Amino acid sequence: MNPRRPPAALLDTALVVFALADAWTHVGVTDPPAAACAMSGAFALVLRRRLPLTTFVLTLPSALVTDAVVAPMAALYTLSSLNRNRLLLAGCALVYAIVDFMPWPWSSLDATELSQTNNLFHLSYTLATAAAPVFLGQLVQARRELSLRLADISEAREHERLLTAQSVLAKERAQLAREMHDVVSHQVSLIAVQAGALQVGSRDAETRQAAATIRRLSVQTLQELRHMVGVLRASGSRPTELTPQPSLADLEHLVEASGIEAELETDLPEELPPTVQRAVYRTVQEALTNVRKHAPGATATVRISHRDGALRATVTNTAPTRRAFSLPSAHHGLAGLAQRAELLGGTVTSGPTAQGGYELRLRLPVERNR
Repeated sequence: MNPRRPPAALLDTALVVFALADAWTHVGVTDPPAAACAMSGAFALVLRRRLPLTTFVLTLPSALVTDAVVAPMAALYTLSSLNRNRLLLAGCALVYAIVDFMPWPWSSLDATELSQTNNLFHLSYTLATAAAPVFLGQLVQARRELSLRLADISEAREHERLLTAQSVLAKERAQLAREMHDVVSHQVSLIAVQAGALQVGSRDAETRQAAATIRRLSVQTLQELRHMVGVLRASGSRPTELTPQPSLADLEHLVEASGIEAELETDLPEELPPTVQRAVYRTVQEALTNVRKHAPGATATVRISHRDGALRATVTNTAPTRRAFSLPSAHHGLAGLAQRAELLGGTVTSGPTAQGGYELRLRLPVERNR
């Protein structure tokens, strides 16, 4: 409903009052039958939206016995704005013109007067008066239908714009998938091959263990990368998981494969929402990666607990014992963790410790994410 347009009930009430005022002006109180016809025609306008044809018929006596024209013309306009049968509308307009032109009572009609010039002008005027509300009603109906069609066209254009955007996104995703496959996959495969060769050819046990770790992580990265390439090539045609979804059951393996000396302490219930488990896993994964990159030789402690309806995860590392190598980084890791936690109603905070290390803290509500 248009907020600028008055309510329909208010418009109908105002129209009835106007029709009663018109009847009061043109009908004398000394003619009760005519006054009754005029008043009944005015009150019949209450039904004009639900029963337009019946309303028009009920207003015809008013046009026949009185000079009040508001009620029958309003009824004829409403009928024209709601009906598409032009033959019916032409017939109703002709009936109204005849009823308005003919004198009352009909017994006073003199056939010779019909051919007089002034009566012919009167008849033409009456026909034009009857045609005016019909044309106006048809114009309003056409405008309403045009507005609906414009709304449909706008919706279709918006849908077309969305499809175009999805098509562009699909092309970009396909291009990104090719780049990831051609560049990243190739280089990670070389790393895995070189690590395997080093594992087999080295005589030092520590070197062989480090090479085995590098090869295992490279293979795991290739598997996740292939899955990501498959997701990108899907181009949004159907819902697809972005990665093999981990859970808290995978935390122990994550800590063991982190390449640093880390301790895991957990005190959790058996069942937690999958979204919460994934958030905790990714947080611990990012924290251990940062320790390995920025704090060589440091040890880490991962503590996860559940109390007061919230899950808390803390990853604390000691001060580094060796100088960190410069590695490429987009500095999006902590920002992504904060965004993930915010979506789940939680928070992520981090900062240095008094002992020279670093601590990352995650808090997530559990019940709201079930």
